[in-house]
Amino acid sequence: MSTKKIGELLLQEGLISQEQLSRALEDQSQSGERVGAALIKLGYIGEDVLAEFIARQFHVPQVNLSKLTIPREVITIIPLDISQKYQAVPFGLMGNTLNVAMADPGNLFVVDDIRFLTRKSIQIHVASESIIKKTIAQFYAADESIDDVLGMLRDEVDVDVVEAAEDVDLSFLEDAAEQAPVVKLVNHVLMDAIRKQASDIHVEPYEKALRVRLRIDGVLYETMKPPYALKNALVSRLKIMSRLDISERRLPQDGRIKLKAKGREMDFRVSVLPTLFGEKVVLRLLDKSNLQLDMTKLGFETNQYKDFREAIYSPYGMVLVTGPTGSGKTTTLYSALSELNKSSQNISTVEDPVEFNLHGINQVNIHETIGLNFAAALRSFLRQDPDIIMLGEIRDFETAEVAIKAALTGHLVLSTLHTNDAPSTINRMLNMGVESFLVASAVNLILAQRLVRRVCSECKMEEDTPPEVLLDLGVAEDELGTFTNYVGRGCPVCNGTGYRGRVALYEVMPMHEQIRELVLLGASAAEIKKESIRLGMLTLRRSGINKMMQGVTTVEEVIRASAKD
Repeated sequence: MSTKKIGELLLQEGLISQEQLSRALEDQSQSGERVGAALIKLGYIGEDVLAEFIARQFHVPQVNLSKLTIPREVITIIPLDISQKYQAVPFGLMGNTLNVAMADPGNLFVVDDIRFLTRKSIQIHVASESIIKKTIAQFYAADESIDDVLGMLRDEVDVDVVEAAEDVDLSFLEDAAEQAPVVKLVNHVLMDAIRKQASDIHVEPYEKALRVRLRIDGVLYETMKPPYALKNALVSRLKIMSRLDISERRLPQDGRIKLKAKGREMDFRVSVLPTLFGEKVVLRLLDKSNLQLDMTKLGFETNQYKDFREAIYSPYGMVLVTGPTGSGKTTTLYSALSELNKSSQNISTVEDPVEFNLHGINQVNIHETIGLNFAAALRSFLRQDPDIIMLGEIRDFETAEVAIKAALTGHLVLSTLHTNDAPSTINRMLNMGVESFLVASAVNLILAQRLVRRVCSECKMEEDTPPEVLLDLGVAEDELGTFTNYVGRGCPVCNGTGYRGRVALYEVMPMHEQIRELVLLGASAAEIKKESIRLGMLTLRRSGINKMMQGVTTVEEVIRASAKD
């Protein structure tokens, strides 16, 4: 693309003035950069505006590389030196067609060179120059580092000593854990998880293999198989970083790693568990920048949001959030606390452990070994003039009893339980030993939730689903044909999975008077559920069907996350 042509076209479109073009051409003649880059540097045009203009001018699609996770096998198709020379980044491979992002799609010589080099058909996309540079730095650097690290590890003789026996000398473990290849590998694993927006990292030893898996959008993917001889050195490095005892390899341990990555602080909650073939390490990523504290964006239906908001704004009573581990309960509670967090309110939480620091809220970590459990912390809270109390989990009768007393004496109590749905939470409380009249009096609302994966918006396409499948799912007969079902075909943005991000399904059960009466009469969970549905409660399955009908998720995800009504 000649500087004259792009400058004149921008001028014709009225995106720049003649004076601005003259100044940019003058600047460009001294620096040697493209006229577009000069215009951006001088502040005459935005990068996004220029990229959109170029895409329109050359009739090629635009791509946002900052949203992509580029697979290693794709990024290596074009060597680093060629990518830097031509400012071209490969980001997807479909059959023999290579998707390449360029700032200058009009340079046919570059396109021909890449086609000749890769022996593939080239589909050009437009991206801004600065994003291309950042992408090259990010993905080629990551690719080089992992190749270098694994290469060094295979050649590293000293690392093998840690595998000689299970009663390894402590000094050997420390030395092995601090060796450069091990440090680089651990750093790469952590950075790779951050880049791919994983929620968990699993480092798992087996009889003759060691593997690393990442949980992305609720699903585990194997990403690496480090050399087996590295097993103890890798675990020891993670334990040193999380300030755990590397000499103790028979008992479970919990710790925390804090590091700065890409200008933001990241926390990793570390759990070490002794298994048959060594210690398994699971790291939970706690990224406050990804914490969704806006309740309107969590996935509530209109009436569900109204009921939940009304319950948390009650001056007293109990709100219970239920679901399995990893279903988003903490996010829902934190979003509620964020909504309630005002200078006029005294809010205290007790958690195991505290996942995110929330400004203006008093947060306490439990320490079972010294007697600071949920019940003990809750009793202390009641002497601290609280308005709102959040309990990480109600695990036993003692905690449930103190929480209910707090809810009945003018405090709002938020907490979680592990149950399958909202109605069965009542039975869970009764099984703990809490009297039915206390449950009926104290509880304002029970919310059950699950997480389902969102269909990738970049590769979303319509799918014809047989009516019998939809009917079996729970779709009403008169709803058939009134909506379009979507799936993701798989693209570079979603790593070929067809999904990107997650949304919550909610089952919100307010404690209407009719429900309180059923609790007092000792009704079963099924009877309570039936009456709640009659009063307007959406079940988890129905909430999932609504999300599917809105094109947010798929039939498979609804089936995976919810039981038939």
